[in-house]
Amino acid sequence: MLSVELHAHSSLSYDGRDPVELILEQAEAVGLDAIAVTDHDEIDASLAAAELAPEYGLIGIPAMEISSKAGHILGFGLEEAVPPGLSYESTLEAIHEQGGLAVIPHPFQESRHGVMARITREELADGDAIEIYNSRLLTGRANRQAERFAQSRDLPMTAGSDAHISEMVGQAVTRVDAEQRSADAILEAIREGRTSVEGKRTPWRISFRQAAGGVSRRVRNSVLGLFQ
Repeated sequence: MLSVELHAHSSLSYDGRDPVELILEQAEAVGLDAIAVTDHDEIDASLAAAELAPEYGLIGIPAMEISSKAGHILGFGLEEAVPPGLSYESTLEAIHEQGGLAVIPHPFQESRHGVMARITREELADGDAIEIYNSRLLTGRANRQAERFAQSRDLPMTAGSDAHISEMVGQAVTRVDAEQRSADAILEAIREGRTSVEGKRTPWRISFRQAAGGVSRRVRNSVLGLFQ
């Protein structure tokens, strides 16, 4: 079984803080086997991380978190960015056109761009897998809803730290029964449901700090944009 981090953000995300090197160092330090950097509507840092990962003894999975009209969707195994602002179904299609895997993160956390505010349960089941444990939780209710839904539809299940600072990488991991140590083998195992999840809550003070840091970076970037 491989330990995989499937949800982490670098400084390329508007609300991320750290470069990919620090993220990879943390992943190595906590004993992960593989990691996907999943920046918001950006893929360059993830491609760089996938290329650098072997230097840290890791498997790198190119990925991104895409802002569809319905909410966030994780795309794995991508070679180029999927544009934001597409419909839910069009975003899934764009991921699949690249041979990628579409995972729906925190679907019932509507305040954090979960898709269930805007789609039906039938549409949710069109995802290749459901993130049933996101470590940035307040009560755990949304995670339990996601798990019950995935179980009821026999859908593959994943976990993710949703880390926005490097220290939180590895808070939640997906154990993947892959036949080989490769990104393709990991994604195929997830697609077939050969996973289990484990994780722990991101401390509230760190969740709030991550959120506050994201707001300040958005404001700073907006101000800088006025002068460009």
